[in-house]
Amino acid sequence: MNDTREKIVAVRDLERRFGAFVAVNRVNFHVYKGEIFGFLGPNGAGKSTTIRMLCGLLKPSGGEGTVAGLDIMKDSEKIKLNIGYMSQKFSLYEDLTVEENIDFYSGIYRISREKKKERKEWIIEMSGLKDHRRTLTRMLSGGWKQRLALGCSILHEPPIIFLDEPTSGVDPNSRRRFWDLINELAGRGVTVFVTTHYMDEAEYCDRIALIYKAQLVAIGTPEELKTRVMKDNVLEVTCARPQDAMDDIAKIPGVREVAMFGNALHVVTPEAGATIAAVRRLLENGDYGKIGAEEISPSLEDVFVSLIEARDREDMEREAAQ
Repeated sequence: MNDTREKIVAVRDLERRFGAFVAVNRVNFHVYKGEIFGFLGPNGAGKSTTIRMLCGLLKPSGGEGTVAGLDIMKDSEKIKLNIGYMSQKFSLYEDLTVEENIDFYSGIYRISREKKKERKEWIIEMSGLKDHRRTLTRMLSGGWKQRLALGCSILHEPPIIFLDEPTSGVDPNSRRRFWDLINELAGRGVTVFVTTHYMDEAEYCDRIALIYKAQLVAIGTPEELKTRVMKDNVLEVTCARPQDAMDDIAKIPGVREVAMFGNALHVVTPEAGATIAAVRRLLENGDYGKIGAEEISPSLEDVFVSLIEARDREDMEREAAQ
């Protein structure tokens, strides 16, 4: 069946080089209108470089793409006027009040005098800043600042907004409230392209792309990534002194990865039954108290660890063969 959904972002073989260093290596993906699209990866993977190319802030070294129907190679200035962008670095003026910041950005986006008041009131209401409208921005908490920055980035009602790690450094409650605003915007038909390194936030996205070492490793809905993309099984192991047990479990044949999750261990393996038996034998022969070992549904963090480990193994095998 043909997919007739409108694609508001589409890139093909997108690439960015800085001299001999390849920051983004021939990535391909698209984003549908009205969806929340998560772009995930560790620091240095290429997330921010990709977002800057899509926002018209950095010229691609190769490939092609469109954002809101505009060519990223030719229409960078037009793109800037037709998107919202919120960077990692706080971009508002701290010596201005909430209202003054909104007024300033209204001017930047050339919002008409007739519409300016209406947009200002909507932003203040949406972001919950009604009681802080005359507060100096530097006096706001991190969570309030993030809401104000989001509001200023959508003053001109763009069809798509790019958020580059928007909740980095704010407390969990503020992050949750910020995502309520993102969902509200998506419900109004705004497309949200968001980078994050918080795995719990990735669950809120309609689809997710994982970038690692400048290359796209996987793309799909959270459920697709956990079921279709994740080839290995995940075991949850509980015991006394789990930190001490990690190294021994990692040596069991077939175990690909062992990581701490709270007070338990998550063990990635292609053979669940055999590995559970091997883990139990190992721990029962040691001083590890009550032991639990069972197969569980993978989390997104399990999926990403597994995919990254698989890519690293491929790279090592390729280098060894040369």
